Amino acid sequence: MMKVLYLLNHAGKAGTERYVETLVRYLNHTRVEAYFAYNEAGLLVERLEELGVPCRRIEMRRRFDFHAAKELANLCREWKIDLVHCHYLREHYTALLAKKYLPDLKVVYTNHFVLENDAITRISNRWMDKRQDWMIAVCNKGKEQLIANGWSGDRIQVVFNAVDLAAWAGDRSSSTLRQELGLPDDRFVMLCASRFAHDKGHKYLIDSVRRLKDITDVPFTLVLAGDGPLLEPSKEQVKELGLEDCVTFIGFRKDIKNLYKGSDLYVNSSEHEALSFLIIEAMAAGLPVIATDMGGNSDIVNDEAGCGLLVKYDDPVSMSDAMKRLMENPDFLVQCRHGALRTIEEKFEIHKWVEQTYGVYQKAINR
Repeated sequence: MMKVLYLLNHAGKAGTERYVETLVRYLNHTRVEAYFAYNEAGLLVERLEELGVPCRRIEMRRRFDFHAAKELANLCREWKIDLVHCHYLREHYTALLAKKYLPDLKVVYTNHFVLENDAITRISNRWMDKRQDWMIAVCNKGKEQLIANGWSGDRIQVVFNAVDLAAWAGDRSSSTLRQELGLPDDRFVMLCASRFAHDKGHKYLIDSVRRLKDITDVPFTLVLAGDGPLLEPSKEQVKELGLEDCVTFIGFRKDIKNLYKGSDLYVNSSEHEALSFLIIEAMAAGLPVIATDMGGNSDIVNDEAGCGLLVKYDDPVSMSDAMKRLMENPDFLVQCRHGALRTIEEKFEIHKWVEQTYGVYQKAINR
């Protein structure tokens, strides 16, 4: 059985951590023996330890950290690791540098962003590329950007993130969200569960809600779940715009399925997305989606999928018009709900993802 070490600098609670946890849940003890190393501890460490995964801290201070690379190589030697799967440039470089001390080590890198690197990073990427075994891009634009950032395209495979439809199935009436917030069954509820950070677009999303109040008579509530550095500024913006009656903050929640099942629509307002777990989870739970036409969102939400609407980023008119259309057209809403479930089954189903990811591991091992 292949021994795989998952390497992550910050083991928190965002989408990348969900990616790692999901891989471990579906591959561990069936195809691989999973191990985990990290720099900054967080919720993911707790969850993996609960699953019985050996965890170890490695301090990774910078990209070119030869001390960390040597420590990683020693850990891989101790645990007899065949392959390291990493997710950000700092730990990616650390794993590639570890080959200096453990030449037979194989490295797979998953790129979770669609972001242009600066000139110096592009040069260092080209230099490090000769050590790279295989790469995963979670969306088509992500692969294009990796190549533009200096990595060899012949060792990059697009593997869409995925979810388990069975895990998100269930009756919408089981949700306690509306009861918790005192919302009647006939109120239209929209959910956004992104972290409160600049690139998640909460400011313009709240501006969109202000315009929506003026263009529809349908009673609605936007539920904002999550935490982050811009949480308090977002609360202040809602207060200044007088939106307390239709925007509700509920903080970071672990019962995300409960939130999906209590909502009518999922909203993504991000500036940067590769392939959002929140979007495909919401769809698997039966929610139509409004998403910004950024990064890999168009791989999910498009005319073929028929699961919702794409909107312009940082454009309150585009966002509020899309909200209005889905709120005021029940038939279209139902159509998008069916499209969401069909799209997950066809393109973002968990077992297909697991097979494709394990296939990348085999390519790296055999390279």
